Amino acid sequence: MPDTPLIRRSVVESAGKISIGDLEVNRLGFGAMRLAGPGVSGDPADVAAAERLLRRAVELGVNFIDTADAYGPETNERLIAAALRPYPPGLLIATKGGIVRPSRERWVRDGRPEHLRAACEASLQRLQVERIDLYQLHSIDPDVPLEESLGEVARLQQEGKIRHVGVSNFTLGELRRARRIVNVVSVQNRYNVSDRSSDEVLAACEREGLAFIPWSPLSQSPREPHEGPRARLAAWAVRRGASFVQATLAWLLSRSPAMLPIPGTSSIEHLEENLASASMRVEADQMAAIG
Repeated sequence: MPDTPLIRRSVVESAGKISIGDLEVNRLGFGAMRLAGPGVSGDPADVAAAERLLRRAVELGVNFIDTADAYGPETNERLIAAALRPYPPGLLIATKGGIVRPSRERWVRDGRPEHLRAACEASLQRLQVERIDLYQLHSIDPDVPLEESLGEVARLQQEGKIRHVGVSNFTLGELRRARRIVNVVSVQNRYNVSDRSSDEVLAACEREGLAFIPWSPLSQSPREPHEGPRARLAAWAVRRGASFVQATLAWLLSRSPAMLPIPGTSSIEHLEENLASASMRVEADQMAAIG
């Protein structure tokens, strides 16, 4: 599919670059979770369309794709391999382990070392790679000491099965503990204009040169005040002639140089709309006005 006049590779590249350890990627990636079936379960209804979307994202300059073994479960990783292998040079596929899906409705944390080892090795097979460029602990298992979980991830890294280690859903204190065990290069936490509970984690990422990967970039709480930051950002979007989704991504990119947004969609039209936000910036005075 040729580039449309609306969106070209240069637009995605205009967001700048960010380091993931010794790797460098464009600062607007793609989150593949929404390509799974309903309830993040099973294959998408139209597998061929999902594969086309992944290829289109890469054509347009996306070189960071985030997935997890829990998406599907397992089917999301297989979809990425089917769509994109042989992987083009410079494409970073990040995946996560540490959550299991006994049913569509249940997401259960499992940080046992033996599970993480088996999960990582299964992800290697599904993605059809010899080494995972970024492997993230999906969430801390309250029944397993963090040191045991990440200790096993560190061993997998030493064995050459993982290139870089990331963490997800971590507090600042947990991040500090994690960094005493293994060299953490990224944090993936919930973050958006209305939920900034990870501000201190973001600040630590800025200081230490870690990438911060925000999930749930859209603020969707029905209790948000009509005059709050979300409403002011929505007003900025109207003045700019942008969609609210584009505004949220532009706000994230403007919020911090450590930010690596990964908007997801199952529509090529929405993919291109999302990626167009790479060229948008919320100026400092507007960031202050939004609050």
